Amino acid sequence: MNKTELRRHMRRQRRALNRRQREQAARHLLRALRQSAHFQHSRHIAVYLTNDGEIDTSVFIRDLQRRGKTLYLPVLHPLRKGHLSFLPFNRQSRMVKNRFGISEPDFAGHRAMPARFIHLICMPLVAFDKDGNRLGMGGGFYDRTLAFSRQPGNKPRLIGCAYELQKTAALPAEDWDIPLTAIATDAGLHRFQAYAE
Repeated sequence: MNKTELRRHMRRQRRALNRRQREQAARHLLRALRQSAHFQHSRHIAVYLTNDGEIDTSVFIRDLQRRGKTLYLPVLHPLRKGHLSFLPFNRQSRMVKNRFGISEPDFAGHRAMPARFIHLICMPLVAFDKDGNRLGMGGGFYDRTLAFSRQPGNKPRLIGCAYELQKTAALPAEDWDIPLTAIATDAGLHRFQAYAE
């Protein structure tokens, strides 16, 4: 399958899961994330809100809020086309829909946190392979925003979140792809070469 066909196939697979399967997977995802010291010890954590059948993040968002972590959500950058900003998120956050129909904090009145100062970024994906290659939706938002992380210096840990059924044999790695620290699924935590506690 080419990337377009693979995206279509994986999105169909995850949307076919019933409510009980989704709820169980969300609990197992939190268990997998708790295996990571990065998840446990990070204070500033960016998380995405579930969309289009993605594995449910609401369980671990609530867990992080109970632990007093500072949460951020990705927001389409209003000036830098194709880039994301990360805005604070809590129960009082005023939410708006972006051009893709995804809820995000209202940019007005918020101050973005530079990605390099976020300790951990949990990212969505459509497919992944055993080497930690990630296939996203094709917009390149995370790759452009996190391009700085290829250089030495301060950078966040990057953990992809997915259903185990989104694992595929191999994905082509592009020069611009950002390597992930780990991928958390409902079956456990897959650690990669970049992983170091």
